[in-house]
Amino acid sequence: MPPNGQGLAALVLLNILHQFDLSSLHPAGAERLHILLEAGRMAYAVRNAHIADPSAMRASVAALLDRAFAAGLAGRIDPARRIAVSRAPDPRGDTTLVTVVDRDRQAVAIINSLFVSFGVAVATEKTGVILHNRGMSFLLDPGHPNCAGPGKRPMHTIIPALAVRDGRCEIAFGVMGGSYQAMGHAHFVSNLVDHGMDLQAAIDMPRVFFEAETTAVERGLAADAIEGLRRRGHDVAVRALPLGGAQAVRIDWDRGVLIGASDGRKDGCALGY
Repeated sequence: MPPNGQGLAALVLLNILHQFDLSSLHPAGAERLHILLEAGRMAYAVRNAHIADPSAMRASVAALLDRAFAAGLAGRIDPARRIAVSRAPDPRGDTTLVTVVDRDRQAVAIINSLFVSFGVAVATEKTGVILHNRGMSFLLDPGHPNCAGPGKRPMHTIIPALAVRDGRCEIAFGVMGGSYQAMGHAHFVSNLVDHGMDLQAAIDMPRVFFEAETTAVERGLAADAIEGLRRRGHDVAVRALPLGGAQAVRIDWDRGVLIGASDGRKDGCALGY
């Protein structure tokens, strides 16, 4: 999804990761996860500085997606040490994702989200549907492109996705989790491309994210990986709750079949019909 969504952050993050030979690293090892975290913190700093209503953005999408720009960001990453980068907002919940591919291979990915429960207090009288409070993603700094203003849309986190190869949709997917979504997209795609995982394995891999100055990891990440992150300067905390949730459908054009995967981190299932 283009701005005002944070899909641009996922693409910036993937461009940064493209500068590293991730396929040579253990998929759940400290070295790979450290690079993912540092690249994520770089990409989210770009997101926080630039993504807004397109009419208010001062940096073009093309400039932010330039490979030379990503190479410069990648060059700042120290494989052995965590560096100082602007923080990202904490993950949030209350999000639902549905992805569908029909017999004609038309693919749809849809996300619906209230964003956060606090402040959501209006429901339509006829349907009972609760209205979201995405406006809280505006800033109040008049010098920032995402400053609240008339007729503007706030930067938001929702990014359902379609992965395309050779002009055809290959995967309809999404990773929920508020601000985590861009990181989740990049981690999922890297699992597929760099490590050859199938959809379900790519979703099931233990996740990591940055919450202020804390590096949050899911239960299930190996102790040696956690220790390796700590040696690299990460203040690691194991999360009580999982990070986000994902759904995906892959179109296997060669075999003429659809492959579905659903995240066990929240309610959901993969159904064929």
